[in-house]
Amino acid sequence: AGFSTALSQTPSISSISSEGRQDLQVNQLETQIWIKPDMQKTDVDFSEILNAIQEIAKDVNIFFDELEGVNSPSKDDDSLLHHGNLTSTSDDASRLEVVGEEVPDKNKTNGLYFRDGKCRIDYILVYRKSNPQTEKREVFERNIRAEGLQMEKESSLTNSDIIFVKLHAPWEVLGKYAELMNVRMPFRRKIYYLHRRYKFMNRIEKQISRFRGWLPRKPMKLDKETLPDLEENDCYTAPFSQQRIHHFIIHNKDTFFNNATRSRIVHHILQRVKYEEGKNKIGLNRLLSNGSYEAAFPLHEGSYRSKNSIKTHGAENHRHLLYECWASWGVWYKYQPLDLVRRYFGEKIGLYFAWLGWYTGMLFPAAFIGLFVFLYGVTTLNHCQVSKEVCQATDIIMCPICDKYCPFMRLSDSCIYAKVTHLFDNGATVFFAVFMAVWATVFLEFWKRRRAVIAYDWDLIDWEEEEEEIRPQFEAKYSKKERMNPISGKPEPYQAFADKCSRLIVSASGIFFMICVVIAAVFGIVIYRVVTVSTFAAFKWALIRNNSQVATTGTAVCINFCIIMLLNVLYEKVALFLTNLEQPRTESEWENSFTLKMFLFQFVNLNSSTFYIAFFLGRFTGHPGAYLRLINRWRLEECHPSGCLIDLCMQMGIIMVLKQTWNNFMELGYPLIQNWWTRRKLRQEYGTQGKTSFPQWEKDYNLQPMNAYGLFDEYLEMILQFGFTTIFVAAFPLAPLLALLNNIIEIRLDAYKFVTQWRRPLASRAKDIGIWYGILEGIGILSVITNAFVIAVTSDFIPRLVYAYKYGPCAGQGEAGQKCMVGYVNASLSVFLVSDFENRSEPTSNGSEFSGSPLKYCRYRDYRDPPHSPVPYGYTLQFWHVLAARLAFIIVFEHLVFCIKHLISYLIPDLPKDLRDRMRREKYLIQEMMYEAELERLQKERKERKKNGKSYHNEWP
Repeated sequence: AGFSTALSQTPSISSISSEGRQDLQVNQLETQIWIKPDMQKTDVDFSEILNAIQEIAKDVNIFFDELEGVNSPSKDDDSLLHHGNLTSTSDDASRLEVVGEEVPDKNKTNGLYFRDGKCRIDYILVYRKSNPQTEKREVFERNIRAEGLQMEKESSLTNSDIIFVKLHAPWEVLGKYAELMNVRMPFRRKIYYLHRRYKFMNRIEKQISRFRGWLPRKPMKLDKETLPDLEENDCYTAPFSQQRIHHFIIHNKDTFFNNATRSRIVHHILQRVKYEEGKNKIGLNRLLSNGSYEAAFPLHEGSYRSKNSIKTHGAENHRHLLYECWASWGVWYKYQPLDLVRRYFGEKIGLYFAWLGWYTGMLFPAAFIGLFVFLYGVTTLNHCQVSKEVCQATDIIMCPICDKYCPFMRLSDSCIYAKVTHLFDNGATVFFAVFMAVWATVFLEFWKRRRAVIAYDWDLIDWEEEEEEIRPQFEAKYSKKERMNPISGKPEPYQAFADKCSRLIVSASGIFFMICVVIAAVFGIVIYRVVTVSTFAAFKWALIRNNSQVATTGTAVCINFCIIMLLNVLYEKVALFLTNLEQPRTESEWENSFTLKMFLFQFVNLNSSTFYIAFFLGRFTGHPGAYLRLINRWRLEECHPSGCLIDLCMQMGIIMVLKQTWNNFMELGYPLIQNWWTRRKLRQEYGTQGKTSFPQWEKDYNLQPMNAYGLFDEYLEMILQFGFTTIFVAAFPLAPLLALLNNIIEIRLDAYKFVTQWRRPLASRAKDIGIWYGILEGIGILSVITNAFVIAVTSDFIPRLVYAYKYGPCAGQGEAGQKCMVGYVNASLSVFLVSDFENRSEPTSNGSEFSGSPLKYCRYRDYRDPPHSPVPYGYTLQFWHVLAARLAFIIVFEHLVFCIKHLISYLIPDLPKDLRDRMRREKYLIQEMMYEAELERLQKERKERKKNGKSYHNEWP
């Protein structure tokens, strides 16, 4: 009965393992053990398995500390307030003392321990003595000590008004709350088994391994000697339990819980401690928001620099190791030590860097194909019939592109633009657009598999988020209305459905209004382009006058970028206001709502002008003699004689480079300047040696706190970049290459920022990247549609195809080579009678500089009848053929790519097969290990009872 009860209380177990170590032969066994994933218990001789496991456990020197857990009765809300002495102290009867062990002097001076050098500092609270919230702090600190935490106060060396409160969690407190929080800890080293293999395969593997030994080492892999052995990655884990503490591997109680876990447990306690009488007067976050405390953070593990080389003396601490192996610029080409990042910063930040590294790695094939498309355009430039005809068209005179001041121009003057357009718009563009649409799907599907492996390795498979606390603002607003929480069974504030709907409607109206502001800004840019093209055409400098359209586009893009950056500041405030107006119930709901609004605002702000250039520029201008005008005044801007694609390329290239440069500066440059200014003031006051003598809490306090929105800015920057990389990639194949180069720098910038410039963030857990994955999927779907329209509408791919098969020299022959494009330029231009110009658009020049006499006719890009036809300037049959081909291409392209995307999604499972097999196999092995451990414990208890003369008749076994 006792054994069955113990088994029923045994928690569900999962395991974690290092990446790539799926199978490892156990050398201690003379014979191999083969276990199938679907093996039933009746097929196994349990005595052999238990004996083998016992022998392996002896060989790897696994031992357990026999300790008994003490269960403290849980306290209700009213008993959290204790009245007692408020004198700060670091002495406590429950402190773990080590008999006969001397405390190293280093512990007393490195700023990571209390004054006694024994109690490690797990958390720091900072307040000012001049702050009036004294009573709340005193009650809060009294209740902290009542929870078992030890406390020590110390004033700042630079400002006596600043007080640091150092907190330490003893073993009993850590064990109690680790059990309440279901913290998973290692309890048995992993045992790996090999499936049966033939001798021939073993010989081949030996030869392959010998051949690999001759090859040079992989330069991107980190040196395993510099990385510490992360014990929990090679152990099975289970939720910590004080009653079954003998199951867990405890070499040293002080290091059993790592620093990140200790800080997380202390933060969990602080979030549930009362500071005032009342139902909702609880938690550290409220004290930070009302100014009782100025800051709260866990400590970094010492300095990130060392006088000694890490190769000869090893790492001083994990922060130093992260700096040398991750944040240093000298290791930019190496893989990230994700396990160490996760151990130091927590799973949430580790998942961000895992996703960023995966995204950067997946950009390599996209960048390579994009570069190939660009180089293909370079190599085929001299063989392009269209650019040849443009460069040789000295006798074709084009109509002015603006009113009055723009002159007539030869088509050959746009030779350079025609060649540049061919670099991006060539025969490989369609293939690249299809490839990028498929790439986006493959990236997301394989990320799901990668996330599953990471979740398994980091022990997140069975992890579920705790019931979140209600936001203080929500409680204050709806404290009068309450209803029972179906999960906790406690009364909580309730928001009526009508109130929620009305707030959502107001918020949606605000979002719509801000989108209208974006459209108004784009409208202003359009007016600027229309007005300045005439101004630049009449400019006194010949360079600008001859390139008036390029100058207009370049300056418009720069002005648009400045407007984008200014509106981003406004959007952040508006999104914050609208999100608070909605009154989300929990922090995760608030974060998701704010994330969606900010992404929507910034996405529309960043891409609205790009959409205008891609799909509207030069599409609704009319024709000479009957131009469409804005407010019946300004003539709409036309495309360059070589097409609108060059404008779209300039827009994407300038915005992408400027945006990424600005983001990198704000991410790293701003904290660097602030920290430099702080260090400069300290050097002026205390000299060059003063800064080095500061304790760790003082150094960390002088660093910059992490962003108020956590990883939001980092994710938003990468998601917007992903949109640029996929949505208009058909017009700018070099976008993946620019994104790749930026991300290689971004990883090290973010790593340097986290390790050196920011205070250590609280290690928090997460299973995935949250709402960002859904946004990525939406961008992937939108990219298919936009690329289809870019190829069909913006580029000249479809008109050339129609000409080659229907109107060119090869019409009816089923060919579409360069020889079939002879005469395409002349066929794509219509004729206009100069005398038909409107008075307000008639150019000041009559074109006599070209032929010595006034021009009678000029050409323009369109498919229209000549002026002397029965219907002057009416659409030709070729126009309708091109329009039908464009619509057909959009439909076929979208359906084809969507079918490929869904097929790939169906064929790629979310969970790798080997991972599924490992999970099944290890679950089976863990059950047997738990069976063995419980059996061994019960047999030991039985022997002890017999030895003491106590025996029972009905005991088992």
